[in-house]
Amino acid sequence: MSQKELQRVVVISSCVKGTLTCARAAELLDLSLRHVKRLKSRYRQGSGAALAHVGRGRPSPRRLPEPLRARILALARTRYVGFNDHHLCEKLCEVEGISLGRETLRRLLRSAGIGSLRKRRAPTHRQRRLPRAREGEMLLLDASLHGWLEQRGPELTLLGFLDDATRKVLVAQFFPAEDARGYFRLLHRLLRRYGVPLSLYGDRHSIFVRNDDHWSTEEQLAGKRQPTQFGRALAQLGVTYIAARSPQAKGRIERLWGTFQDRLTSELRLAGAADIESANQVLGRFLPDYNRRFARAPRETEKAWRPAPQDLARICCFLHERAVGNDNVVQWEGRRFQIPPQPKRFSFAGAKVHLYESLDGNVAIYHAQTKLHHTGG
Repeated sequence: MSQKELQRVVVISSCVKGTLTCARAAELLDLSLRHVKRLKSRYRQGSGAALAHVGRGRPSPRRLPEPLRARILALARTRYVGFNDHHLCEKLCEVEGISLGRETLRRLLRSAGIGSLRKRRAPTHRQRRLPRAREGEMLLLDASLHGWLEQRGPELTLLGFLDDATRKVLVAQFFPAEDARGYFRLLHRLLRRYGVPLSLYGDRHSIFVRNDDHWSTEEQLAGKRQPTQFGRALAQLGVTYIAARSPQAKGRIERLWGTFQDRLTSELRLAGAADIESANQVLGRFLPDYNRRFARAPRETEKAWRPAPQDLARICCFLHERAVGNDNVVQWEGRRFQIPPQPKRFSFAGAKVHLYESLDGNVAIYHAQTKLHHTGG
């Protein structure tokens, strides 16, 4: 019996013995006088045990039927193995038509010895940075190298851009590795779909910032270092790049990867994705559902996006500067490009030209703002 029930036994037994009035017992137990008289009658019929709760030992009328409990546990051990409690609860409701609370599901799984795969570390105190007020004011970009396909396919790297104000994943895609070409592809998609953001927040990877100590002669004379290819593109767009000095500084996108490594990995397993093409197809269906569930409204309704320039091909690309040889040939990466006479200039020997290598591998040659026709390569 509980402590409350033991207290009732002592008080009601005193009433039965006549050492305590029913009115005083009702005051001590905070019960009505009529209910105290009912308890006295039950005590006379069965002593102290009669005061225990009549529902003790009986199954709850709201308990899940045993066949339904067995079906849920079977799904958790087979089709949805590895899903976290919240994700599994959503799948049971949306796919299997089983509606139950997350806490009910958690108790059922734990009673059957099915624990959560995610281990949570003890919290540490940090000062939380206030999110930006407008959409497009600051985007977080990062990559996550993970066994997304588990044993079914190769190890892939997921690249993505996260809006700081809305927590919305704007663009994301699987690539074989983290490189500038992948970030350029995502940046090109972002610019065409949304526009130009005010700033980007990422780590100090050599794709974004220069980490070497080498200064060329031109850099020493100019007093500043040349940016990376990605940094040059951001400068052309007028986008400020903020380099974080620790993973905790960009914790929002780090937590995003933790969620994706749990939920998206389970979705890829459920779809049977085994290569990068099928993984990107699953990702394309996953992102709208994720944004619908977890995105939030910004503090200000006005958006910070700026219109994207027209000639994105000369921004989201790799730019190289070369000198034209006396034979009007430009050499680059073991390739030779012959520049024939142009309408406004017969020879470009000794001139400085810029080679724009597109994301598809095509090369365009410019002298100032004039595009030069060329052969070879």
